[in-house]
Amino acid sequence: MKIELLGVSARHPAARPGAAHALKGLNLHFSPGEQVAVIGPSGAGKTTLLQVLACAMPPVAGTLALGGTNPWQLPRSALQRLRGGLFLAPQVPPLPPRQRVVTAVLAGRLPAMSLLASLRSLFYPTDIPAAFDALDRFDLADKLFERVDRLSGGERQRVGLARALLAPARLWLIDEPLSALDPTRSQQAITTLLAGAQERSATLVATLHQVDVALAHFPRIIGLRDGALAFDLPAAEVTRERLAQLYDQFEHELRGEVPVEPLAPPMGPQPVVMHCR
Repeated sequence: MKIELLGVSARHPAARPGAAHALKGLNLHFSPGEQVAVIGPSGAGKTTLLQVLACAMPPVAGTLALGGTNPWQLPRSALQRLRGGLFLAPQVPPLPPRQRVVTAVLAGRLPAMSLLASLRSLFYPTDIPAAFDALDRFDLADKLFERVDRLSGGERQRVGLARALLAPARLWLIDEPLSALDPTRSQQAITTLLAGAQERSATLVATLHQVDVALAHFPRIIGLRDGALAFDLPAAEVTRERLAQLYDQFEHELRGEVPVEPLAPPMGPQPVVMHCR
């Protein structure tokens, strides 16, 4: 999917009046099938960028075009169909705690299913072999019929990523997919995501705190700082000097010293799973 952002600024709906924009005048272009990592210190606007691309948050200025279409000029029904071709994986996947893993993974197909088929799948999961294969690529096949609330934080995060392999999406938007994973699992997860996107000719945009992983696996790197574009370069051209400037006063994040806490089991009412329908 071809994507264009022209002078896009965005602000969280819950932001105080007069608060600074989370994104400031971004000009970006993504080609179909491209694989891009977005890096930058905390508060740089990385998650907000994904939400704008997912049509979950309208720009307050500028224009977003997905496949040559401004989604916010579409009728509601057309916008919903467009969202069905997008997949947003939040850092903490909102998985119902008492749900079986097989059902949680097959939920990746919901945008392409009718209401009746969606309801039926909650009680009688269809295409269990596809769910098994997706989980197996993340080394979770043995958790197929486990309950979500019995998984570790890292396992829940990988279940959320496995949904992408079943989603009918042309654009994958993955937010901090390695935050709860150890180095070995991180390597496995990122290579699986990259291979899966390539197999499906999907455009992949992922935010990452792990700068070394981004540079090693993604051909294109976007650096954000305070909501503005710091650089947009091939990975080979991202020098230590550029990184030092990007992470000025956040050197601990550049060194990979961001605290990693296990994801707590979901408590209370949970947000709706974001598949951007």
